Amino acid sequence: MARYTRIEVINAMMGTGMVPLFYHPDVGVGKKVLRACYDGGARLMEFTSRGDFAHEVFTELNRYALKELPGMMMGVGSVTDAASASLYMQLGANFVVTASLREDVAVVCNRRKVPYSPGCGSLTEIARAEELGCEIVKLFPGSTYGPGFVKAIKGPQPWTSIMPTGGVSTDGDNLKGWFDAGVACVGLGSQLISKETIQNGDFKGLENNVRKTLALIAKIKTSDTK
Repeated sequence: MARYTRIEVINAMMGTGMVPLFYHPDVGVGKKVLRACYDGGARLMEFTSRGDFAHEVFTELNRYALKELPGMMMGVGSVTDAASASLYMQLGANFVVTASLREDVAVVCNRRKVPYSPGCGSLTEIARAEELGCEIVKLFPGSTYGPGFVKAIKGPQPWTSIMPTGGVSTDGDNLKGWFDAGVACVGLGSQLISKETIQNGDFKGLENNVRKTLALIAKIKTSDTK
């Protein structure tokens, strides 16, 4: 079951402003990525469930995080149905993310008080997700909509919390555009954890990239409140 409460996870998402996304079939590589992100200051990791036996990899990574990385909150993404969500929650997932709005997933997550962030692409979907108890909705793919969409949604619905994924990079102007529009946090995958980084085993470089990105987000958020 989840080690961290729904409130703790949501606060971490909004507090750090970033959720790294990652998948690799090799547990050893996954542990190195987790450690690098953790040492860089990240306290969330969305493990994207995309490969065969992905749940077995997640199990080992979550055990590692619980033992070696205090405060690291492991969640799961690319979930497709309630059964998969239930399996990962049984394995300790602290949050669940889907590419589209799935009401069956919302029900099982609410039953366990685990945060659920569904992929939404319209005001109607966002409103329905919030009715189903979703605190932070995922804007996916973010590149299709852009910061202007977020700003437009926040006008009539200032209470809505949005996490764009896809179309977000570690570039300062890109991040500033999203946070100026009012996002709660951003999801960062290959723009943060690149294939080249993994292939070259540059985990120190990944740690520095995570630290730099988190510092940049913190600076942008601080300037936005002044």
